Amino acid sequence: MQNIYDVVVIGGGPAGMMSAGRAAENGRSVLLLEKNPGLGKKLLITGGGRCNVTNNKTEVRAMLSKYKGNDQFLFSAFAQFSAKDTLEFFNSRGLETKEENEGRIFPVTDSAKSVFDVLVKYMREGKVEVQTGVEVAELSVDTKTKNIVIKNKNGGDIIAASCILATGGISRPETGSTGEGFNWLKNLGHTIIENDFALVPVALSDTWAKKLGGVTLKDVKLTTFQNNQKQAMNKGSMMFTHFGMTGPLVLNMSKEIGELLKYGQVTAELDLFPSQDAGAFKKQLQELLAGEPNKKIKNVLSDIVSSALTDALLKIADINGDTKNNLVSADARKKLALLVKAIPLNISHLLGADKAVVSSGGVALPEVNFKTMQSRKIPNLYLVGDVLNIDRPSGGYSLQLCWTTGFVAGNSV
Repeated sequence: MQNIYDVVVIGGGPAGMMSAGRAAENGRSVLLLEKNPGLGKKLLITGGGRCNVTNNKTEVRAMLSKYKGNDQFLFSAFAQFSAKDTLEFFNSRGLETKEENEGRIFPVTDSAKSVFDVLVKYMREGKVEVQTGVEVAELSVDTKTKNIVIKNKNGGDIIAASCILATGGISRPETGSTGEGFNWLKNLGHTIIENDFALVPVALSDTWAKKLGGVTLKDVKLTTFQNNQKQAMNKGSMMFTHFGMTGPLVLNMSKEIGELLKYGQVTAELDLFPSQDAGAFKKQLQELLAGEPNKKIKNVLSDIVSSALTDALLKIADINGDTKNNLVSADARKKLALLVKAIPLNISHLLGADKAVVSSGGVALPEVNFKTMQSRKIPNLYLVGDVLNIDRPSGGYSLQLCWTTGFVAGNSV
């Protein structure tokens, strides 16, 4: 006679580990299945390996405002487990956290392994059984018992009274997020919104920009254009890379950029000093140059912008960096001042799934009961994390979605 588990969790990422731990804490017999050789492969690379645990928006409605119109679905889940609860969960288990720019919360250790260790201990305390290297072929429902039947590619079925699906989307496929969960759900009658990449680095065709790999800029403004018409604008932090640009500002605009690219060329302008208008910055630059008439312009410019950007800006403005300030023409000064407020960038394309932070698309939200994370199609099936069609920005919101939906599902099975 086959052993029937109270709960089987498919997927050993953050949502899966949280839901398994919570279900076990409630006294359920829990089996967690992971197709990778080990758990938490994606968790360990989040936030550049530092793990942006959540955001400081501990008030539920403030947090939900970041989930692009899905607050009506998410409110009941976040009312049960908010960012405040997340911090209490990890802090009470010995994980010290710190707040950084834009409300991002990181472990003091700057290591995702610290977060991973808390979750592993949580599951171990609940006696969660973990099986790694298990590839699931399909899910089905036993028509008589209503149990979930999980077919193992290596042979043999696993029977679950309840199943929590935490297989993720299709971002970073090398971590195991390859989208097979969507096929299982479609076969079970769920509507799957076409999957796409939501937070993706952006490639540039500008050679000078690619030479600035590693240069980070804070509090800048990025504006996109198509057919000489302004499309979108946002402020934040970004980083140049060997292929173009990334960072919170860029990632949060990438989905809109991707949509625009379907219709033609997209350009952008980077404003290094968004708090100053062009006239004020021009005046500041004039005063700096006049105050150091015999100094080389490249040395003065590097005092007010990133030194790594100085050569690039002077090259674009066609100004010899060794020119003394008092010999720089009025037209050249004006050109340079305008440039710093609107550095032109030519967008080539978005990077693919292998570089995406999260994917968009997934199960249509009306088909899920967010009070329990239970499928409205299959009563014994619960859906968490990236399998849900929920867009969100960079900044801890993806992991918070995992903690919230995972906890609620684990609490409800």
